[in-house]
Amino acid sequence: MAGGVVRRLAIVLAAVSLLAACSGADAEGPVRLVTYSSFPVEGTGANEALAAFTADTGIEVEIVVAGDTGTMIAKAALTAGNPEGDVMWGVDNTFLSRAVEAEVFEAHRSPAAEAIDPALMALVPDDLVTPVDFGDVCVNYDIDALAAAGVAPPVDFADLADPAYRGLLAVQDPGSSSPGLAFLIGTVVTFGDEWPAYWESLLANDVLVTDDWEEAYYGAFTRAGGDRPLVVSYGSSPPYEVLFDPERDTPPTGVAEGTCTRQVEFAGVLRGTERPDAARALVDFLASADFQRHVANDLYVFPVDPSVELDPVFTEFAVVPDAPVVADPVVVDASRADWLERWANVVGR
Repeated sequence: MAGGVVRRLAIVLAAVSLLAACSGADAEGPVRLVTYSSFPVEGTGANEALAAFTADTGIEVEIVVAGDTGTMIAKAALTAGNPEGDVMWGVDNTFLSRAVEAEVFEAHRSPAAEAIDPALMALVPDDLVTPVDFGDVCVNYDIDALAAAGVAPPVDFADLADPAYRGLLAVQDPGSSSPGLAFLIGTVVTFGDEWPAYWESLLANDVLVTDDWEEAYYGAFTRAGGDRPLVVSYGSSPPYEVLFDPERDTPPTGVAEGTCTRQVEFAGVLRGTERPDAARALVDFLASADFQRHVANDLYVFPVDPSVELDPVFTEFAVVPDAPVVADPVVVDASRADWLERWANVVGR
């Protein structure tokens, strides 16, 4: 009899333990949003939207800045399963395969996915992430600086190797920067097997390679006081120059449309999060209209929610190229490490 009681008690305890495990109760504390260094941490509509999310749900959001995209993904790969945060914003289509291979994310299909362009959703493997914005990485130019130098704006990648643009271009390291990697991919797709020779010509033309986008755009670019009137940035960067300078009604920068490569960014739940329910709720919010309406003005990319109305300045001055480079994710996944190694050998980094 006693043995039967013990067995029944053991079964009950096992059932209780299983029920507790299945309940998946979140740990206490804020949900941590891991993101890249250019994500706004205060003072923007996006931050106000996150505060409203907290007010509505009781879920506090803590922003964890992890560097540029490449650095962020490298850190996440090292801590996969025991992440430094709960949600990641900003992994893009050039780095996504690296994150998937490292099992950085856990599956979650946001309800917002139903309204997102199927072409963007097609980039998502196994519901591991949700598209949250898109844009094009392109060479931007300082209109006045080029005019003062008597140089016409470049049109395409080939122009950048012309001696007329010697010492004028700043790009980012593709090993650590997502726009840098997008630019590299654009040159690979454009020049095929000859892309290393193209980079040799850029190097001979005194191209400047920076660690990240901030160093290039806010440091080297002539609009920020640097000496480089050409910089790898975004087709949606020119509206920024108008929105934040009330004395301007047209942007002082232009876009070389023949240098554009399409970029899509994603958000996802980090595998191993101790707050899975809160993390999923935050991903859903980031893809919702309540947050998406701030993406263009605060991050200078296009929202994935088709219901969002864009600021007229953004609509008028952001460049959406007719034929951007669109890389095959399978090819990028298979070749990225080789491209980066060969690029580093060419430029000596």
